[in-house]
Amino acid sequence: MDDFFTEIASALLYGAVGVALLAAGFLILDLLIPGKLGELIIEERNRSAGIITAAGMVAVGAVVTTAIASADGPLGEGLAETAGYGGVGVLMLGVAFVVVDVLTPGKLSDVCHREGEQPVAYVIAAALLAAGAIVAAAIS
Repeated sequence: MDDFFTEIASALLYGAVGVALLAAGFLILDLLIPGKLGELIIEERNRSAGIITAAGMVAVGAVVTTAIASADGPLGEGLAETAGYGGVGVLMLGVAFVVVDVLTPGKLSDVCHREGEQPVAYVIAAALLAAGAIVAAAIS
């Protein structure tokens, strides 16, 4: 029964690290996109902001899942590896957003402030998903 409680505690701790990294990913996107991302999605119902944010969250999830699955050693060491690799992955997703922004005409972060459907939102989303897959593969 002790193993059961240890495993539950371990799952809770890994889950807490994962949720913290997911929140960090959202905050980085919020910093890169002018305005309040939550307001754009919820109040203004901006589809482009929703597409970009959803892709970012899936990418962070892939990175964090791989970081957790790749963690070795005792609990403390595994949590540190997860936080470290996951943190690097979240930062790399921010870098990927900036790189795509530099390589394409205009300012991608402004996409979320234009009216109507913005096809480039799908390009940004794909870049975030690709970056998440690349970072996840690098971790494994």
